[in-house]
Amino acid sequence: MKTQTPTQPSYFVPEPLDNTRLAHLCGPLDENLRQISSALDVTIFRRGEKFIVSGANAERATELLERFYAVADKVVPIEEVQLALVEQRAGLKPAIGEPAGARKPAAPEAGAKTAADGDAGADDDAAGGTEDDEELVSPMLKTRRSDLRGRTPHQIQYLKAVLEHDISFGVGPAGTGKTYLAVACAVDALERDAVKRIILTRPAVEAGERLGFLPGDFAQKVDPYLRPLYDALYDLLGFDRTQKLFEKQVIEIAPLAFMRGRTLNHAFVILDEAQNTTAEQMKMLLTRIGFGSKAVITGDVTQVDLHKTQRSGLVDALHVLKDVRGISFTHFSSADVVRHPMVARIVDAYEKAAAIQEIGALPTTSVNRNARKKP
Repeated sequence: MKTQTPTQPSYFVPEPLDNTRLAHLCGPLDENLRQISSALDVTIFRRGEKFIVSGANAERATELLERFYAVADKVVPIEEVQLALVEQRAGLKPAIGEPAGARKPAAPEAGAKTAADGDAGADDDAAGGTEDDEELVSPMLKTRRSDLRGRTPHQIQYLKAVLEHDISFGVGPAGTGKTYLAVACAVDALERDAVKRIILTRPAVEAGERLGFLPGDFAQKVDPYLRPLYDALYDLLGFDRTQKLFEKQVIEIAPLAFMRGRTLNHAFVILDEAQNTTAEQMKMLLTRIGFGSKAVITGDVTQVDLHKTQRSGLVDALHVLKDVRGISFTHFSSADVVRHPMVARIVDAYEKAAAIQEIGALPTTSVNRNARKKP
């Protein structure tokens, strides 16, 4: 019987020793260390200034500790730690304290396969790997957030697709940045004067509830459905600037039901929660696109709130438009989730449960059918 060789622990001793930087690295009540330990499945012990890291990804965790300590002259927020862990999980080198455009591939996780495992990857390595490096460079967007960039390969691909195509689809689970990055591209286009206005639209479908009559004027009735888009605008433009652009109708809120008959010229159109559109609504929106306009359609096909008898317009569009030239499709997975690390695990758990339920239903059905045939 073959015995597995235990992984050697990795050690990190901060140099030069600074108690303030050490406190910033660990975070309040060692919260930063817990985040790294949980995300990389390692154990981190600290004895004074010495860190002992054990586990399959001990070296990667040690590298993170070194990089965070180098910039720990100020408080290291937990959000920055979580974003760095997302980039580690996606195989990118976290740009801690580096310019937003400096993107480099990181060492893969233990047991993970990379493009270099195949013949094509070997050829790329022999050529210097310049094409892969270029693909991992995130586009720079002109927004209030100077640190905004694609955190995973799929997010970088999504940003490039939106910038290079007139119509783009972003499909994937919650927390993968579909809506936020779409709004960032819209703000970037507006700031660069590539478009004259931003139009935000979303189907007014409740998530499994019946809210009934909503008081207020037109804007107040649709505001609850478009709140995620508002939040992204406030973050990227600031509250005051966003309000002024709303007053000038440079940014427009347009419920999907009232888009019929319009022609949207020189506009950046974002359709959010597209999985809750019908096939007719999706066709109607896509045929509104005018000259000098862009459209981004985002949605999660696993969270459809339509009636069971209705086919999702997003699912239908992915099938109908897959061969149409000039339209891009970006598919996200749980590896692209840029939220609390638990969100990625929750998405994985639901996907695994759904797969098991789907596979398990087939034998059960066949057994029941055979049982009925027996006398």
